[in-house]
Amino acid sequence: MNRAAGWAARHPRLAVVAKAALGVVLLCLVAFEGRALARQPSQPHAMVLAAGVVVCLCAVPYGWIPLHVRAAVAAAVSLTTSAVLMTGPHPAAVWGMGEDIALLVLLTAVLQRSPSRAAATLGPLLGIACLAAPMRDLDPGRFTAVFGTLTVVVTAYSLLLRGQSGQRMRDMAAVRTAERLELARELHDLVAHHVTGIVVQAQAARFTALDGPAAAAAFERIESSAGESLSAMRRLVGVLREGDAETEPVAGLPEVRALTEAFARTGPPVVLYIEQGMEHWIPADVAAGVHRVVREALTNIRKHAADATAVRIGLRGVPAGVELRIADDGGNAAALPEKARGGGFGLVGLRERVNAMGGILRAGPAPEGGWEVTALFPTERCFRAG
Repeated sequence: MNRAAGWAARHPRLAVVAKAALGVVLLCLVAFEGRALARQPSQPHAMVLAAGVVVCLCAVPYGWIPLHVRAAVAAAVSLTTSAVLMTGPHPAAVWGMGEDIALLVLLTAVLQRSPSRAAATLGPLLGIACLAAPMRDLDPGRFTAVFGTLTVVVTAYSLLLRGQSGQRMRDMAAVRTAERLELARELHDLVAHHVTGIVVQAQAARFTALDGPAAAAAFERIESSAGESLSAMRRLVGVLREGDAETEPVAGLPEVRALTEAFARTGPPVVLYIEQGMEHWIPADVAAGVHRVVREALTNIRKHAADATAVRIGLRGVPAGVELRIADDGGNAAALPEKARGGGFGLVGLRERVNAMGGILRAGPAPEGGWEVTALFPTERCFRAG
C-alpha cells in the first residue's frame, strides 16, 4: 500500500473530499477553456469540451471503477478526438489544458500502481495522448513544448517511484521470509526438546516400578510434553521453509527480564509486569515470541522515542491466549546517523512472526500519548477452552 492509499484508508471522509475537489478543479479548467473560447463556437470546440469532461471524470479515483478501465476510456476518447481534429481542418485554438492535466494524473497513477502489463500498454497510450492534445491547434508550439516536458518529467518520476515501491516490496518479502525461517528454527528446537523429554520419561517409566500416584505423575508429564510438542509441530509445519542453519537457544521469560534490566541501565526506567505463575504454563514458543517482540519494541524506543521517561511492559493471560503490551511516553526520535536508522522493516518482521503463530500485532499512538505495541498470542489453553 502506498502513502496515498494508506492516508485514504485512515481518513475515508477526507479522501472523498479530496477526490471531489480534484474532479471539481479539473472540470473548472475545462469550463474556463470553454468560456474563453465561446466567442468562437464551432464543432471542434464542442468536441474538445466533451472530451475534456469525459477525461476529467475518468481522472477522479472512484473506488468502484478500476484504474485501468478509467485510463483506457480516457486514452481512447482523447486519442480519437485528437485524430479527428488533426486529420480535418485545424481550428485556430482549442487548448485542452484541463484534459491534458487529467491525462497526466492518470499517467502517474497507471505507472505507479497498475500491474506491469497494464502499465506497459496504457502508459505509452496516455503519454501519446498527452503529447497529441496540444497539437490540435493550428499553431501548437506553445502548449506542445510545455506538456511534452511535463509528460517526460511525470513519466520519469512515476517510474522512479514504481521502482522504489517494488524494491521495498522485495525487501519486505525478504524480511518476512527471514523471520519465518528464524521462527521455524526455534520451533524445531522446541520440538526436539519435548520429544527428547518424552522418550526419557517413557524409558524411565518402563524400567522403573511405578504405580499409583507416581505413575499418574509420570504419565501426566509425558502428556504435557507431548501436547507442547504437537502444538509446536503444528506451527512448525505452517512456517517451515527450505534451508538449514545453525540454531541458537530459544529465549523465554527469564531473558525478557534480563532484556528489560539491561535496557533500563542505559535508558528510561522499565516497569515490567508478568502475571504470576505464567512461567509454569506459557508455551515455550509463545515465550520466545514475546521475547522477540519486546526486543524489537525496546530497540524502536531507543530510535524513535529519545525523550521517553518511562516504558511499561505488561504480559498477562486472557481468554484468547497471552496478551503483551509495550507502551512509552516519548514523542521525539533520536538523532541517529542514516545508516543506524534501519530500513523500517522491524514491525514487518514482528507482524509476520506473530501472524505465523496465529496471533495479532498492532502498533500505533497510545490513547494516553506516546507509542504502544500490543501482541496477542493464542495458546493451547484457549484452543482447549474453545
